[in-house]
Amino acid sequence: MGEQITQRYGEVIDLSIDTISKNKQALVFVNSKPSAEKQAEEVSKKINCGNKELAEKILNVLPTPTKQCKRLASCVEKGSAFHHAGLNQLQKELIEDGFRAGEIKIICCTPTLAAGLDLPAFRTVLTSLKRYTHRGMDYIPVLEYEQMAGRAGRPRYDEWGEAICIAKTESQKEELIEKYLNGEVEEIYSKLAAEPVLRMYVLSLIASGMVRDKKSLLDFFSKTFFASQYKDMSKIEMLLVKVLEMLKDWEFVKGKDNDGFVSAAELDEKYAATLLGKRVAELYLDPLTANKLINGLKKEKEKNEFSYLQLVSHTLEMRPLLRVKKSEYEEVQEKISEKEESLLEDGFFDEFEGFEDSVKTAWFFEEWINEKDEEWMLEKFGVRPGEIKYKVDVADWLIFSSVELSKILMMKEDASRLAKLRMRLKYGIKEELMSLVRIRGIGKGRARKLFNSGVKDLSGLKKISLEELKRIIGEKTAEKIKKELEMG
Repeated sequence: MGEQITQRYGEVIDLSIDTISKNKQALVFVNSKPSAEKQAEEVSKKINCGNKELAEKILNVLPTPTKQCKRLASCVEKGSAFHHAGLNQLQKELIEDGFRAGEIKIICCTPTLAAGLDLPAFRTVLTSLKRYTHRGMDYIPVLEYEQMAGRAGRPRYDEWGEAICIAKTESQKEELIEKYLNGEVEEIYSKLAAEPVLRMYVLSLIASGMVRDKKSLLDFFSKTFFASQYKDMSKIEMLLVKVLEMLKDWEFVKGKDNDGFVSAAELDEKYAATLLGKRVAELYLDPLTANKLINGLKKEKEKNEFSYLQLVSHTLEMRPLLRVKKSEYEEVQEKISEKEESLLEDGFFDEFEGFEDSVKTAWFFEEWINEKDEEWMLEKFGVRPGEIKYKVDVADWLIFSSVELSKILMMKEDASRLAKLRMRLKYGIKEELMSLVRIRGIGKGRARKLFNSGVKDLSGLKKISLEELKRIIGEKTAEKIKKELEMG
């Protein structure tokens, strides 16, 4: 694979045109979603080799196309596309398939496309090798560069390929050559070094019966890549004891023959997971998150949907949260004042910034279950359809986990409320539509049309005439639903 460093950012379009003239395709990597969209749009103005039929499919993936859908379809019609986490999953698949079929020549994308996909890209163009970190703008790791560069010249498509980096100055060109072309790939570190992963593994090992005492726990970890890399088993033992004490305090683990947990100091101590601990392990939850959810659920407050949404939003799993912008500060403070009495997590013992972000994220979910559509969510919160899906999926898992924990804790009212909230979150609906969306073939849009026409449940659906049903939700869907109702 050939590797080049070029100096002018404006050459991206020239490189795209040159790639197409060679009857080849390219991936252009940028470092943000807006940049991917803008670059694809600029490329589309200079080429005309797309597919109108594919563009139409992409446009109509959502019931009501958003501005993003229209922008994407316009690019695809010319032969370019953008690809990032904010797209609907089906749109991403259509773009990838269109690229494989040669109907899309240039994809402008974020680094997420570098992970695992095998695409017929002769070139990869890397417009920026820096990213914003806690230290400010910093160069990405060599391993990440190689992931992106390695998308070019895949063996099944080309004999060779080109990875082209964009340098703004001669000195930056030399810097990029030294760091990425001549540099060494960073060491890979065990994920067990991260405490949340370590907590999950220790609880899972005990819950599954794979380890039953401290000696077997230490023996297991002594054979891991983590121990090989860390080398100091005495420090690993201290970490494991710390985790065991946490699990004891949270009542996820106990001494096997005791009601409580004895000190974690002796090698022959026996461990067993409690019923609660076993369920936490089965749910693949970080025990810290499970304890946070349990403590929140136990609070004696007048709970509502926002209470639960803010509780699950204030977890590590939900990050990155929606950040509160300066222009939104007063609005979010008003929301906090409005909901203060029902919040299950507050900012008193936590960084207040994270608390505010959790309130904004919960507010985003609240608007979703009140039937705001994708376009409205994009305008209000800057969250794209694909990101909505991702956030909703994570919240679904956390709310399901909260339902399961509530059942074990005999908190039946919370379990019932959370189960309803989970369904509303899944479909993005108000409670009044729950009966209708349970019926196969009726989603959010059709349910709302039926409800507004006076059909509010299964009984109403059975009573309405076929002709009237056709008028409301369309001929084919109406006939299918009526047929299934007759059979059922």
